[in-house]
Formats: sequence, C-alpha cells, structure tokens
Amino acid sequence: MRGQTSALVFSTLAMIAAFAAWAIISPMASTLQEMYGLTTIEKSFLVAAPVLLGSIMRIPMGILTDRLGGRKVYTMTMLFLVLPMVGAGFANSYQMLLVWALFIGMAGTTFAIAITYVSRWYPSDKQGLVLGITGMGNIGTAIAGFAIPTIVAMYNISWAFWSVAATVGIMAVIFWFSTKELPKPKEGKTFKGALSVLKFNETWILSLFYFLTFGGFVAFSIYLPTLMQDLFAISAVDAGLRAAGFVVIATLVRPIGGHLADRLRTGRLLTVIFSGIFICAFVLAFLINHFPLFSIGCLSIAFLVGAGNGAVFKLVPEISPGNTGAVTGIVGAAGGLGGFFPPIVLGAIRDLTGSYAYGFVLLALFTLLCLIINIRKFDSNKHQPNQVNIRF
Repeated sequence: MRGQTSALVFSTLAMIAAFAAWAIISPMASTLQEMYGLTTIEKSFLVAAPVLLGSIMRIPMGILTDRLGGRKVYTMTMLFLVLPMVGAGFANSYQMLLVWALFIGMAGTTFAIAITYVSRWYPSDKQGLVLGITGMGNIGTAIAGFAIPTIVAMYNISWAFWSVAATVGIMAVIFWFSTKELPKPKEGKTFKGALSVLKFNETWILSLFYFLTFGGFVAFSIYLPTLMQDLFAISAVDAGLRAAGFVVIATLVRPIGGHLADRLRTGRLLTVIFSGIFICAFVLAFLINHFPLFSIGCLSIAFLVGAGNGAVFKLVPEISPGNTGAVTGIVGAAGGLGGFFPPIVLGAIRDLTGSYAYGFVLLALFTLLCLIINIRKFDSNKHQPNQVNIRF
C-alpha cells in the first residue's frame, strides 16, 4: 500500500524525538535536586510527573487518532510539546518546573498515536514486527540519557529544554509533509463505543502485562540514572550512558519479540519472558550493591522487557480490530502508569529503609502474578498458537 513505509519510518522518528522530551528530566534529576534542595521523594515525583499525564492521556489520544487520523493528531501533539519544553527552560522554582514537567508528559502519548496510525497500514500477520519497529521510538529515552547531561555540562539546564523543544518542533513539520492520511472509516466511533473494549477480559489482562513490561522499561530508563548515582556514586554523565545501554537493548529487542510472537505461540513466549524477569528481580534484590552483577541483572531485564513489549502488542490489535486506538490507548496507559509508580515507590522505600532492595522484591512478586495469569489464560493447551479467546 502506498504510504506504508513513510508512515512507519516517520512515526518511529517522530516518537524518538518525543520520547527524548518525555525522558528529559531524569538525566538531570540529581542536578535539579541539588539546585532546589529536594528530598528523594520530591525528586522521584519530578522524574515521574511526565509519565503520569503521558500515561493517562494515551486513552483519549488513541481514540482521537482513530477518529481524526494519525497524521493530524501526531503533528498537533508534537507542536503542543514545544510550549511546556520552552516554559520549563524558564522555570525558576521546583513547583513551576513540576507543572511544566506534567505537561511535557504529553510526549508519552505519541506511542498510542503512532501504534494506532501505523497498525492501519499493515495486515495482521505483519503487525508484530511492524509495531515492534514503531516501538523502537522508545530509543529517544536513551538519546536523552547521554545527550542531556552533556548539554547541561556544556551550557545549562535551560538550553537542554530548549534544544529538545526545537528538535520536536522541526520533527513535527517533517512528519506533516512526509506522511499521508488513510481514508476515515465509514462509520465514525463515539467515545462510548470506543471504550466498549473495556468489557473484554483480554483488555485488562494485556494492560496488566504491559504494566509490567513497558512499565518496567520506563521505570528503569527514567530512574536508573538516579539509582546508580545513589548506589555507586558515579557521575551523572556515566550514569546516563549506562542507562542508555539499558534503553538501547530493550528497544532493539522489541521488534524481535514482535517477530517471534508472529511466528510462535505468544502465550508460551510470555511465559519464558515473565519467568526470566521474576528470577532477575530476585537476584537484583539480594545483589543490589554488587555493581557488576547489578549491571548484568539490569541488562537481562532490558532484554526481557523489550521482547515482552513486542509480544504483548502483537495481541493488542486482535482484541478489537475496529477500535485499535482505544485498546492501544488503554493498554498503553497501563504501561505508562507502570513506569510512573515504581520511581515513587523506590524513593519512598529508600527513605524508609535506607535501601532499594524491597522494591525489587515487589517487582518479583508482581511478575509472578502476571506469570500465573498468562499460564492460565494464554499458555494452556486449549489455546492454539497466536489465538486468543476474545468476546465480541
């Protein structure tokens, strides 16, 4: 279909720019903590603020993309992002920066927009791979991880915000002139009709799974620099580079997970992935102060959550093909919220116990819950490969 390649390529590139904006706070969180004299929990709220709005707003933005078209919604969202990015550069207090950080969270909604837009261009038997490639836009968080500390060191915090704002604005213009819009569906969807996907059990189950996989990706990518600086007393630039390695691995593996889900039984693949995350989380809880083993554990989780992201979203368009935007928004929102709570919980645990170890115990227990549900729902003998029992 004419326009497929441009939709895929420029949606991914636009998401890279947007996700660099979404993750801009984390690489300079320690600098901001010193500047404003923040507690650990205050710093965690600042890091997590963009994730909150970016998660909740994925639902309406996914539905809007179904109704209005991805080209329009994508472009307008990116142009809107320029405003809070510029405003954050002028912020002179913690409270003001927290407000701008919340609105910067709109960058996270580009995931739901991109998935909805691209999925309409490709047949179902290719969507695992294609949506995995689109999801590689997550690598924008890695770019922020190593670029932002460098910009701050060379110039200042304000120019870090302004440089990313300029990049997002330019990318919005490029996206508009490089893509096309598919014809609108003959029957327009109401908001109530779009949310009818909430009656499917699979919508909630996949939301739980994505809360773990994408939430784990977001939580690690935005909080790992802070975590490593606290644990091992390394510099912001060094921590940003190491966290970028996590993001790169998780991002590059995502299309592989989608491709495997296209070819294999998705439930069985998720069983392997969840089992691996469970083991790694417990290892990290007990070896949290051992830098080499901590690094290996984190990189292993990067591989697993990346593959899990691709596998979970292979199933998403199958829930309700006519309401892909709604399902994408709901599941995507759950994934984003999965990235919002862990930094706050880790900060609170650190303040209360003096250690982050119990946070990884909680991750292991939550993974065990997902593993049990997956085995009972998708990885049982009554389910054929790549089929889901869906009620319509």
